[in-house]
Amino acid sequence: MTLEELEERVKAFESVEKRLKVLEDIEEIKQLHINYILALSEQNFEAMIECFTEDAIFEMVGTHKEVGKDEIAKMLREMGERQREKKMWKGGQILVHPVISVDGDTAKGVLTYFRITIPHKFVSALGQEVTMLAPDEAGYDMEYRRVDGKWKMSVLKLTWPWPADQWREVDLETYQERKAAGYG
Repeated sequence: MTLEELEERVKAFESVEKRLKVLEDIEEIKQLHINYILALSEQNFEAMIECFTEDAIFEMVGTHKEVGKDEIAKMLREMGERQREKKMWKGGQILVHPVISVDGDTAKGVLTYFRITIPHKFVSALGQEVTMLAPDEAGYDMEYRRVDGKWKMSVLKLTWPWPADQWREVDLETYQERKAAGYG
């Protein structure tokens, strides 16, 4: 093998190594967000808090914005208290369609989020009135940062409905009722 051939193989190996690192980072970020959603489903707000950087921004579009891990922690703990007081079932949480791009120690992502919670009535094809839980769709616009070797959420922006302002209008009465009940 010539020196030039060896140098080409080293370059090829370095290229594969870089691509593999990006794929590992993307998977770690997906797992971070999945663990966050599992903690939400379990109402484990302390585990949720640990997913954020110290200077994180948490925004639920149209309702509130918290800046800093301490403020996010306060908001999540208050939400948890309201839910425990009212013995609320938080509902099934589902994340789909993660699109994540990594640039060194920062990353951005968009994820679609469903929560199965809103009861609604309809008439089935057989003419029977049925009440069932419907999906509540939202979207996450995210930014992530690697801190001490671990990926954390630096910006969480939750938009409801998702995609924003498309296909349906927000039922403000239902939204306000849900907010008063502790869902946001």
